[in-house]
Amino acid sequence: MSDAPAYRALALQVVCDAVNGDPDRAAARARMTASLDRLERQIKASKGFIGQDLRLVVLPEYFLTGFPMGESADAWADKAALEIDGPEYERLGAIAQATGTFIAGNAYELDPNFPGLYFQACFVVSPTGAVVLRYRRLNSMFAPTPHDIWSRYLDVYGLDGVFPVARTEIGNLAAVASEEILYPEIARCHAMRGAEIFLHSTSEVGSPALTPKDVAKRARAFENMAYVVSANSAGIAGTAIPIASTDAMSKIVDPTGLVLAEAGYGESLAATAEIDLGALRRLRRRPGMANMLSRQRFELFARSYAGHSFYPADTLEGVKPSRQHFLDTQRAVIERLAKDGVI
Repeated sequence: MSDAPAYRALALQVVCDAVNGDPDRAAARARMTASLDRLERQIKASKGFIGQDLRLVVLPEYFLTGFPMGESADAWADKAALEIDGPEYERLGAIAQATGTFIAGNAYELDPNFPGLYFQACFVVSPTGAVVLRYRRLNSMFAPTPHDIWSRYLDVYGLDGVFPVARTEIGNLAAVASEEILYPEIARCHAMRGAEIFLHSTSEVGSPALTPKDVAKRARAFENMAYVVSANSAGIAGTAIPIASTDAMSKIVDPTGLVLAEAGYGESLAATAEIDLGALRRLRRRPGMANMLSRQRFELFARSYAGHSFYPADTLEGVKPSRQHFLDTQRAVIERLAKDGVI
């Protein structure tokens, strides 16, 4: 593994131009196209500034659309959700080809296997223009997830499709969406399947204080002996929320939990650093107390996980997704846990 490549990665911190205020699908798609035009220029300029060894660019969460703010599931699916083989992915593929980079990001997405639903999806487009990774967010407060239609989703994609890892020439890539960085099991299940680099598209509160998500980025890197490339929004424009509420803190964390680079406020290419796959693989194969991955004893925990259910699966079978449905489900979980003496 000594010949494993070293290259530069970039957590590109850019403004999200939200589509919430657009009156219809056509206006929203025009805004997305303009955002892609801007991103193409920014990625090309970033590579010119950082160097030709820039091979990986991670974009923020829902960078093309923002998030739903009161829209119904049907309205948001029509306005903001991408088709799997739609023009937005085609354009991202063309940008990846033109820049010779792997481009990772996050978008709302439709799936013909599950009509009436959309998912929040993380993706990676390779320099060939092909989508080489597609991961659907598993834990969300108000959006449908594979867990909400768990039995049917497993029938279509299987468990490895729930936790996909793309084996590429720049390493084994896996995605963690936004607040999922707070759930260690999600990163761990990817690490079980060989993930070396976690691509974290996020849109989170920026703060000079150490936030829970910022702590979690370091923890997920250290406990899984993996890189974390975390790209935050440089604000969300086009909504009533103050634009800089989600800003700053894009960063790259190495497998020891050390922050290699971090962006301040505003649009920025400052969060760029070297990914040294050879060093990572040597670290993972070195015996000793610091080799956290090899010391995991999953059998200790398997029965506890298998014997408990908190938030239930399959809650959207025969039910229309809505904020009220998700809130009612959570309230029922809290009441049950309180009754059982868990909380």
